[in-house]
Amino acid sequence: MRLSDLNRLRTAPCLSASEKNLIISELQAQMTLYRWFTAGIMACSADQAVQSLRQLEQHLAWPTHQLMTDTEVSGPVYLKANQQTLSARLRIEHGLGEGILISGHGNDNTEPSATWGPLPLDLFEPTA
Repeated sequence: MRLSDLNRLRTAPCLSASEKNLIISELQAQMTLYRWFTAGIMACSADQAVQSLRQLEQHLAWPTHQLMTDTEVSGPVYLKANQQTLSARLRIEHGLGEGILISGHGNDNTEPSATWGPLPLDLFEPTA
């Protein structure tokens, strides 16, 4: 499984440890081409989405995003985090797959952008 293989999926696949390492390496190499990022997290619950965001922040050494919406919601959610504003918003969203989408952006509309994923929700989970 390669990073580019994920683009055709609706929901993130289960990956082996070696596949996760390969995906993370490819992702980090691609991310060096962009200035800032947004993350979209599709999850079964708010807790799961926030946990995935916190693991992503820690893994990539991003500052903590401030949650601008109530996390006491019940049902499937979509969490959108913006690295420029360090804010994250959460909403109930039915009919989505599961996973993390990361988009790389330039400083303005003349610079290219790219989106990777869906990445597994546990991709950035610390390993023992």
